[in-house]
Amino acid sequence: MSTSTSDTTTASKAPSNRPAASAPKTASASRATGTSKASASATSTQPASSVRHVQQIAERAILVPVGAGLVVRDNIVSTVKGLATKYTTRVGIERELKRYERRGVTARTRLERQVRRRRNRFERELRQRRRKVERAVAQNRKRVEREVLSVRKDVSKRSDLVTGPLEKLVANAQDLIGSIS
Repeated sequence: MSTSTSDTTTASKAPSNRPAASAPKTASASRATGTSKASASATSTQPASSVRHVQQIAERAILVPVGAGLVVRDNIVSTVKGLATKYTTRVGIERELKRYERRGVTARTRLERQVRRRRNRFERELRQRRRKVERAVAQNRKRVEREVLSVRKDVSKRSDLVTGPLEKLVANAQDLIGSIS
């Protein structure tokens, strides 16, 4: 975030045809930073970079809320200015009220349309289901009536088959009983 004076000093001493990072440090540059070759080799660069890292984190921790607060303040100021310009005159207030009324009417119309559409769809699906059920009941009734008629015919045919021999058997039994008595 912030640059130290040693970075600017080194950059100003660098030749114009080479980038600043590859420029060799001169004795005057090391004196300006307060380090010598012996002390630079004795101390590690790790603490300096972690200190710089902590410093950047601390700066961010302070600057982010400050910036967010300023953005909020700007938004509030612009909103208040906008409201002040809209509602300073009677004509402005009436215009805004009409605008709100139109928006309310539009929302109500949209809602009524959606309700009507849903009701119509529900009623249509209900009629379709009712027709399907009625059709199925009618088909099942016809099928049952057909089957009952078929079974009745079968029973009557079989009863004729059983009745004839049974009548003969009864007649024979009566003849036998009559001849014994």
